[in-house]
Amino acid sequence: MASLKVKSFAKLLNVENAFCIGTRAMSGISGSGAGKGGGSGGSVRDAGGSLGKREAAQEDQYFRKLQQEQLANLHKHLEDEIAQHELQIKQHEQSIKKHKETLASLRKQ
Repeated sequence: MASLKVKSFAKLLNVENAFCIGTRAMSGISGSGAGKGGGSGGSVRDAGGSLGKREAAQEDQYFRKLQQEQLANLHKHLEDEIAQHELQIKQHEQSIKKHKETLASLRKQ
Protein backbone atom coordinates (compact mmCIF):
# COMPACT_ATOMS: atom_id res chain seq x y z
CA MET A 1 0.00 0.00 0.00
CA ALA A 2 2.91 2.33 0.68
CA SER A 3 4.27 1.93 -2.83
CA LEU A 4 0.81 2.70 -4.19
CA LYS A 5 0.76 5.94 -2.21
CA VAL A 6 4.22 6.88 -3.47
CA LYS A 7 3.12 6.28 -7.05
CA SER A 8 -0.06 8.30 -6.56
CA PHE A 9 2.01 11.02 -4.94
CA ALA A 10 4.31 11.14 -7.97
CA LYS A 11 1.28 11.38 -10.25
CA LEU A 12 -0.11 14.15 -8.04
CA LEU A 13 2.99 16.23 -8.59
CA ASN A 14 2.99 15.36 -12.31
CA VAL A 15 6.77 15.69 -12.57
CA GLU A 16 9.71 13.39 -11.99
CA ASN A 17 11.27 15.56 -9.32
CA ALA A 18 9.11 18.36 -7.98
CA PHE A 19 11.80 20.21 -6.10
CA CYS A 20 14.27 20.56 -8.95
CA ILE A 21 12.38 23.53 -10.32
CA GLY A 22 14.03 26.66 -9.06
CA THR A 23 15.74 29.65 -10.48
CA ARG A 24 17.09 29.09 -13.95
CA ALA A 25 20.83 29.25 -14.41
CA MET A 26 21.49 31.84 -17.07
CA SER A 27 24.55 33.85 -17.80
CA GLY A 28 24.22 37.58 -17.85
CA ILE A 29 20.92 39.39 -17.77
CA SER A 30 17.61 37.56 -18.26
CA GLY A 31 16.58 37.60 -21.90
CA SER A 32 20.02 38.57 -23.16
CA GLY A 33 20.69 35.41 -25.19
CA ALA A 34 22.05 31.93 -24.70
CA GLY A 35 22.16 30.36 -21.27
CA LYS A 36 24.82 28.25 -19.57
CA GLY A 37 23.65 25.12 -21.35
CA GLY A 38 25.62 26.11 -24.43
CA GLY A 39 22.58 26.20 -26.69
CA SER A 40 20.92 29.18 -28.20
CA GLY A 41 18.15 30.88 -26.28
CA GLY A 42 16.14 31.20 -29.48
CA SER A 43 15.97 33.92 -32.08
CA VAL A 44 14.04 36.30 -29.84
CA ARG A 45 16.47 35.88 -26.97
CA ASP A 46 19.48 36.11 -29.27
CA ALA A 47 18.21 39.48 -30.45
CA GLY A 48 18.02 40.60 -26.81
CA GLY A 49 16.14 43.75 -25.99
CA SER A 50 12.71 44.04 -24.45
CA LEU A 51 11.22 41.02 -26.26
CA GLY A 52 13.91 38.72 -24.88
CA LYS A 53 13.46 40.13 -21.39
CA ARG A 54 9.68 39.75 -21.69
CA GLU A 55 10.03 36.12 -22.78
CA ALA A 56 12.41 35.41 -19.89
CA ALA A 57 10.02 37.07 -17.43
CA GLN A 58 7.08 35.02 -18.75
CA GLU A 59 9.12 31.84 -18.45
CA ASP A 60 10.11 32.71 -14.89
CA GLN A 61 6.47 33.44 -14.08
CA TYR A 62 5.39 30.09 -15.55
CA PHE A 63 7.88 28.17 -13.41
CA ARG A 64 6.96 30.11 -10.25
CA LYS A 65 3.28 29.33 -10.88
CA LEU A 66 4.09 25.67 -11.55
CA GLN A 67 6.08 25.45 -8.33
CA GLN A 68 3.25 27.07 -6.35
CA GLU A 69 0.79 24.53 -7.78
CA GLN A 70 3.12 21.68 -6.88
CA LEU A 71 3.53 22.96 -3.34
CA ALA A 72 -0.24 23.34 -3.00
CA ASN A 73 -0.68 19.76 -4.22
CA LEU A 74 1.96 18.57 -1.76
CA HIS A 75 0.24 20.45 1.06
CA LYS A 76 -3.14 18.86 0.25
CA HIS A 77 -1.56 15.43 -0.08
CA LEU A 78 0.07 15.73 3.34
CA GLU A 79 -3.19 16.92 4.89
CA ASP A 80 -4.95 13.88 3.41
CA GLU A 81 -2.22 11.60 4.77
CA ILE A 82 -2.60 13.12 8.24
CA ALA A 83 -6.37 12.65 8.15
CA GLN A 84 -5.92 9.01 7.10
CA HIS A 85 -3.47 8.36 9.92
CA GLU A 86 -5.77 10.00 12.46
CA LEU A 87 -8.61 7.75 11.26
CA GLN A 88 -6.39 4.69 11.65
CA ILE A 89 -5.42 5.79 15.16
CA LYS A 90 -9.09 6.09 16.10
CA GLN A 91 -9.83 2.63 14.69
CA HIS A 92 -6.89 1.12 16.57
CA GLU A 93 -7.98 2.76 19.82
CA GLN A 94 -11.48 1.31 19.38
CA SER A 95 -10.00 -2.11 18.69
CA ILE A 96 -7.80 -1.90 21.79
CA LYS A 97 -10.79 -0.92 23.91
CA LYS A 98 -12.81 -3.84 22.56
CA HIS A 99 -10.00 -6.31 23.26
CA LYS A 100 -9.56 -4.98 26.80
CA GLU A 101 -13.29 -5.41 27.44
CA THR A 102 -13.12 -8.97 26.11
CA LEU A 103 -10.11 -9.71 28.30
CA ALA A 104 -11.86 -8.26 31.37
CA SER A 105 -14.97 -10.38 30.75
CA LEU A 106 -12.80 -13.51 30.42
CA ARG A 107 -11.09 -12.75 33.73
CA LYS A 108 -14.46 -12.51 35.49
CA GLN A 109 -15.41 -16.05 34.46
